[in-house]
Amino acid sequence: SEDVLSKDAGECAICLEELQQGDTIARLPCLCIYHKGQVFLRVDINFQKVAFMGCIDEWFEVNRSCPEHPSD
Repeated sequence: SEDVLSKDAGECAICLEELQQGDTIARLPCLCIYHKGQVFLRVDINFQKVAFMGCIDEWFEVNRSCPEHPSD
């Protein structure tokens, strides 16, 4: 389900960025949370800007299970 994070919650296991208050997140049935529906800009090792969409959105394009609980 989609939700807005009410308080900081550590690190997203997909992108390794912090989950911060106000971020749009997806909460999976196992209760793990990940960024959802946001566009992030990151600079790669060649100082090129790289954009990617919400972590769990990209993950679910190729996987159908939780990144931290693949057998669930």
